[in-house]
Amino acid sequence: MRNVSVADYDHLPVDVLPIGTDYPPGHLLPRHAHRRAQLLYGASGVMLVETDEGSWTVPTDRAVMIPPRVPHEVRMLEVSTWSLYVEPAAVPWWPTQCTVVDVGPLLRELLRTSATFPAEVEAGGREDAVLRLALWELREVSPVPLAISLPRDEPFRTLCRAYLAAPDVAVTNARWARGAALGERTFDRRFREQSGTSPAAWRARARLLASLRMLPGSSVTAVAARLGYASPAAFTAAFTRAFGTPPSRFS
Repeated sequence: MRNVSVADYDHLPVDVLPIGTDYPPGHLLPRHAHRRAQLLYGASGVMLVETDEGSWTVPTDRAVMIPPRVPHEVRMLEVSTWSLYVEPAAVPWWPTQCTVVDVGPLLRELLRTSATFPAEVEAGGREDAVLRLALWELREVSPVPLAISLPRDEPFRTLCRAYLAAPDVAVTNARWARGAALGERTFDRRFREQSGTSPAAWRARARLLASLRMLPGSSVTAVAARLGYASPAAFTAAFTRAFGTPPSRFS
């Protein structure tokens, strides 16, 4: 199924609904929730997923596992998706918070193939076997640490969301504190209480996450300069420490 609403098929008595969707650049899916668990896979482009708890950046050939009934919004940056919507009872092992995962060649082909299936598949048939194998493969995926916490309270949440959308190396704690009408020490203390880290450390991670949507169309050198790193080597070292893999893997 392609470019259809899961709501139109959610009532069907099947464990897995496979749906493929093409999105225009910058398309925003406003906050919503699904009764089923969702595997949201980006066959192209970059997805930005946000919940009350945090933000997840999902590059091409990765997926995010979204728990059932968790409100979330998604911004699609030139994305084509292959999703699976799964009955919660069929996946009791599903993570309880959004998790970005690597998608290997076999799972990728299973998702690509399943996106061509009809809504209802014959139990015990080939299509049913493909979907069940996809669920088995999902048990073996490796999580990727492409998330950042988001404060729940204002003005911290608005400041963080704006920074994620347009990270600026020139932003300082003093500027954020002024914007929040707080002294720097008070702002720092309350920000740490909300996010679990310092404002400067939070912004540094946000810039690294922003690099994931820049790398597909730019060189490591260009991205490093844009994000204020002294050299490509310094950017590569910071990126690798944060995500466990070099930025060249995402370019």
